[in-house]
Amino acid sequence: MSDDQRDQTPAEPAAQAAAPAGPQPEPIRFFGTTWVEHDGGYALRRVGLAIGSLATAVSAAVLLRLSYEGLEIGNVGPFLSISVVVLFAIASSIAFTKTWASYSRRPAPSSDEAALKGLKTIGFIGSLIAYFLRCLGEAPGEKLRRAEYESARVEYARRRSSRTGNPATRRPKRKK
Repeated sequence: MSDDQRDQTPAEPAAQAAAPAGPQPEPIRFFGTTWVEHDGGYALRRVGLAIGSLATAVSAAVLLRLSYEGLEIGNVGPFLSISVVVLFAIASSIAFTKTWASYSRRPAPSSDEAALKGLKTIGFIGSLIAYFLRCLGEAPGEKLRRAEYESARVEYARRRSSRTGNPATRRPKRKK
């Protein structure tokens, strides 16, 4: 780097912008924090993600149909063919139920979510459909995060308003 280039580099800001006081909203995947004020292309993102998840679910169903036809061509027998269909139907319904429930409450720390991860992977079509349906009304998980954010803001405001000054300058309480 030449001396001229060093002289032209902007100086680093002496004081970084102070972080805003109070609780900050938790970002949602694909939405960031636009869900708070519904700005920054929020509606467009919801529409795009709804269409994308529905298109992915439809294409996955077509792929499953083609694999089922491959089983039929392979003449594996009715038991295996029916078992595959039933397995995907059950896995998809469980994945739908678990995904839908995850948008309205946080899982318990000792829950069985890790054990169901494989089953949810097999039933990914159910998860995609749940994501599509939730995108029609709101960002997935928005209601839960909004409730948590609002309660954190109320709690923060309550804590801030109850302060009366610097506690170090208070006189000690008189003993009786």
